[in-house]
Amino acid sequence: MTLVYILQPLEHLLRNVLNALHSIGLPWSWAIVCLTLIVRMLLVPLTVKQIHSMQNMQAYAPEMKEIQRKYKGDRQKLNEELMKFYKEKNINPASSCLPLLAQFPIFIGLYYTLKNFSKHPPPGDLSWLHFVPSIAAHVTSDWSGYVLLAVYVSSQLASTYFMSGSMQQSQRILMYILPFAFIFVIARFPAGLVLYWMTTNLWTVGQGLITRRLIPKVAPPAGQKRTSRTPPKETPAPAPAAAPEPAVAAQPRRVKRKKKARR
Repeated sequence: MTLVYILQPLEHLLRNVLNALHSIGLPWSWAIVCLTLIVRMLLVPLTVKQIHSMQNMQAYAPEMKEIQRKYKGDRQKLNEELMKFYKEKNINPASSCLPLLAQFPIFIGLYYTLKNFSKHPPPGDLSWLHFVPSIAAHVTSDWSGYVLLAVYVSSQLASTYFMSGSMQQSQRILMYILPFAFIFVIARFPAGLVLYWMTTNLWTVGQGLITRRLIPKVAPPAGQKRTSRTPPKETPAPAPAAAPEPAVAAQPRRVKRKKKARR
């Protein structure tokens, strides 16, 4: 109950924003889509930090793998060395999670807003494209909700593909499995909440496509100081010395013998 009281001002804010969008002629479902776009535009500064953080992680990935290899038997020492490395290179690994963490309160606030929609339906059509009967009802209350869940899972997998470039292989596999594991939880959510998350996933996919086209990859800075944690550069093996050519043996000098005079 404490969480409800803490997020109550946010719930009222979201309800007022939805009312304002609906008052200009948007259906409630499209008001949720516009609300999602507004939230993502407000989070653009955090998104830029996220992109730069991911690029830095990719640029220094070989050095971080070397640290992990060197201290793989000592978890505490590994964490200490990684923290030192992050500090030296001015890397903030938490920046990649900032947009997701910032959206979490909005996600919960929208959940309670739509929950009140089901108790006290506002005037207007609550269907989405005349496909989902009500955005305030559970997504599995109608067969169309299963289609919406399938689109949600697809968009979640696509967004994970673009945002998991700096993750380890095991973490990337886990992120691909989570959308399927969360289906049983999301099935009890209002359809409008699934619509919100699907829209933000599609924004992430578009953001990933634009990032790959317009923002070049960050290469490790040239001439950087080599530390004790920097893996040594491989030097090419010296070419074998050419074998000396064998000296040509001098041919023996021929001596002409004088013929003896006959008697």
